Amino acid sequence: MKRLISGIQPSGTMTLGNYLGAIRNFVKLQDTLEDTDILIFIADLHAITVPQDKLKLRQNIRSLAAIYLACGLDPKKVHLFIQSEVPAHNQLGYIMESTAYIGELERMTQYKDKKVKQVEGIRGSLLTYPALMAADILLYDTSIVPVGDDQKQHLELTRNLALRFNEKYGETFIIPEAYIPPKGARIMSLIDPTKKMSKSDPNPKSYISLLDDLNIISKKIKSAVTDMEACIRYDLNNKPGVSNLMTIYSCLTDLTYDEIEKKYIGKGYAEFKNDLANIVVAHIEPIQKRYNELLNSTLLDEILDEGRDYASKLAFKKLRKVYNKIGLGRK
Repeated sequence: MKRLISGIQPSGTMTLGNYLGAIRNFVKLQDTLEDTDILIFIADLHAITVPQDKLKLRQNIRSLAAIYLACGLDPKKVHLFIQSEVPAHNQLGYIMESTAYIGELERMTQYKDKKVKQVEGIRGSLLTYPALMAADILLYDTSIVPVGDDQKQHLELTRNLALRFNEKYGETFIIPEAYIPPKGARIMSLIDPTKKMSKSDPNPKSYISLLDDLNIISKKIKSAVTDMEACIRYDLNNKPGVSNLMTIYSCLTDLTYDEIEKKYIGKGYAEFKNDLANIVVAHIEPIQKRYNELLNSTLLDEILDEGRDYASKLAFKKLRKVYNKIGLGRK
């Protein structure tokens, strides 16, 4: 059986852009990949490469687990757990640090980008977290890793570290392969459709959070930027605002752009936006209902406990093998 693993940082509320661009495709993996053991973890250790408020971080960890389950992640098909609750991640992470070279870590594009943007002092973990990321993958004999464009370099480092370790100590790690998921929709800002929708935008009208009040969601859609033409037509260059709203409409109804255009021939933006607002609210409402049921439930803890125990069993077995290969501890 193949094994797939993916980690998600608990960085706050998920937007409609995150959902349509990534989460829905991610959830589909559990139904489309055959003969594959799937592990998904909340990457809370990766989150502390930058300062975090303790209470907010814990809230985000639990919230992210609940939102993924509410969006359709099935605990019968996927093992969901919290990274820091499986200590073998840290332990193998140090082994990977001891396998990597400083030059390799300094060449990581995300490190170089974040180093420039960092306002406060740069933490050592910002440099070394790709080694922890390699450990996240190699710890479970992972053969498949879903990656986006910004993660290909990290997976390549993981492969290099696994090959280097295997060459020195004998066959230990499976060399993982990249899995490029189908591209999700690219959802843009509601007030500036030339920019991607982002929860970090200072203007809350620019994005829809999956946890926004339903009335606020409706108002945000109705106030979204369009243009003066008053014609529902998909044209990214000349009508980016309308095209963005049509993308959301298409994703949630499975109607093509042509079908949406024909449906609104002779109709104005007000009717189109009102219909879209109702569609978005109708889709998000059951997600919020399920999220609120899960957030403080014992069921969420049971799911996370099962995931932790399953992952810990696999991780301990692999870590013990690695330690024996290196000569750590007492045999």
